[in-house]
Amino acid sequence: MGAGSLPRILVLHGPNLNMLGQREPQIYGHTTLADINAMLVSRGQESGVAVETFQSNHEGELVSKIQAARGQYAALIINGGAYTHTSIAILDALLAIDMPVIEVHLSNLHKREEFRHHSYIARAAVGQICGFGADSYLLGLQAAIGIIRK
Repeated sequence: MGAGSLPRILVLHGPNLNMLGQREPQIYGHTTLADINAMLVSRGQESGVAVETFQSNHEGELVSKIQAARGQYAALIINGGAYTHTSIAILDALLAIDMPVIEVHLSNLHKREEFRHHSYIARAAVGQICGFGADSYLLGLQAAIGIIRK
């Protein structure tokens, strides 16, 4: 984050989110990941922040991206997908980066299967936004911007 440059926010998408719009539309809707990324970048520009996005189906790639974010971004927004409920490695990486983390999910985890009710990511997050479809990401971005401007 160089002097005079826009604050940067990294948005990470976990496994299977590349299938949005095709995978279980009754749960996740018809909005694609490309649509969500475009909305985030556009809203970021309107709000005076640079939004960068990254998706991976591989836990290690997400961990590496989180580690590389340290000192490079003002905040991180993450939808860990299924890794939300299983990955201590992602939790440990998030705890190590010393920046605000916002957890987002398209569906309401607490209205779904019991195993989805627990989030490892929540321990590292300032807050969790879930259940608002693609708007969960926009609400997460709004929260991140509010935090970094304080």
